[in-house]
Amino acid sequence: MSTPTSATTPTTTSGATWTNWGRNQTCHPAEVVVPRDVDELRATLARAHTRGIPVRAVGSGHSFAPVAVTDGLQLRLDHLAGTTAFDAEAARVTVGAGTPLHVLNPALQALGLALPNLGDIDRQTISGAISTGTHGSGLRRQGIASAVVGLTLALADGSLLRCSADVEPEVFAAARVGLGALGVITEVELQCVPAFRVHAKEFTADLAEVLATVDDDVRAHDHVDMHWFPHTPRVLVKHNDDVGADDPGRVLPAWREKLDDDVLSNGFFELVNRVATRAPRIVPRLAQVTARTLSDREFTGDSWRVFCSPRRVRFREMEYAVPLTSFVPVVTELRAWIDSHDVSLPFPVELRFTGADDIWLSTAHERDNAYVAVHQYHRLDDGGVFAAFEAIVAEHAGRPHWGKLHTLGADQLRALYPRFDDFRIVRDRLDPDRTFTSDHVRHLLGD
Repeated sequence: MSTPTSATTPTTTSGATWTNWGRNQTCHPAEVVVPRDVDELRATLARAHTRGIPVRAVGSGHSFAPVAVTDGLQLRLDHLAGTTAFDAEAARVTVGAGTPLHVLNPALQALGLALPNLGDIDRQTISGAISTGTHGSGLRRQGIASAVVGLTLALADGSLLRCSADVEPEVFAAARVGLGALGVITEVELQCVPAFRVHAKEFTADLAEVLATVDDDVRAHDHVDMHWFPHTPRVLVKHNDDVGADDPGRVLPAWREKLDDDVLSNGFFELVNRVATRAPRIVPRLAQVTARTLSDREFTGDSWRVFCSPRRVRFREMEYAVPLTSFVPVVTELRAWIDSHDVSLPFPVELRFTGADDIWLSTAHERDNAYVAVHQYHRLDDGGVFAAFEAIVAEHAGRPHWGKLHTLGADQLRALYPRFDDFRIVRDRLDPDRTFTSDHVRHLLGD
């Protein structure tokens, strides 16, 4: 560890109102600090610790859960961004914690590298993405945090702690998905892979057929992503397979990309959801219309361009990871509940899969997972589907995505995570005075 050697004055505001991207979380921090460098961050933390002020760091605000909500000091790491080190031989890149994924991905490609896996949204910062366990899809792949081989934490007293598999290994096992409860990540070292392209095949299918063949599908393809439209049997299936960086394949024409991603997936879909807000009872018919706009397509593109898509229609989301063997019963039960209740869900349910990892609070800790994500337009009531979905996955050892809606507290989480109390021990050591806390963190970790 090292301690701050000087106190500087960062950009500070007070009385600000913060709202997340999904418009479902709002807070009024007593103070908002945007440190210009690590030294300013360290000095800010030391002052807050001395004064007993709780601190929460915030990234892009793309979490639907209140992970960044605070009435204390809110830290924004906008200036802690960009590449700080590059090891070409080891294919490792160190980046500032506030680097957004949509900036990181093209920067890695310029170095001839890529992250092994990504989610379908790239607005998050790298530290926010790993701290909440953001993942992609692919049974032979893991979430983004599994690419982290080292990181640096700024602790409550302003000292810095570097950790890796060899240095402070227990801190490393905890901090890669740390919920912002151990300290503030200042930089992340990533194990990258050579830049690669992905052959994408997207097609519509019947949900019953998809469920019957899912075991074979997820093992046959590098990445499988599915979008089932409630109130219909229609599923958009995406089979994405890694190919070499020099594989040209068939490029998606610019007009088709604009039509699918801008006009249909965002413009038309926003209109559909606004209509649904005014007339919720016609949502089943609207879902049929939306499903019919889907068409098959096949193309090859840079990995990050294929994985990530623009998402401008705002929503709220609950996502749970369940054991792979529970995928079919969970989806079947969810469909039965929706079909038997007066609920309006214009958004698709997203279905994905990842392999096991060794990170203590990762949803994939020591098990292969299927992910089921229920969405609702931000202007619509969920109609009870979130509570019903939680009840379904509770019977299948469902683990909630840390950045998305859920109601689980420490007692329930302890039963789902074998290393839960080990995480708490690391936290007791690094933050005994609970500087990095909030009502939500206390609910999760059982203070």
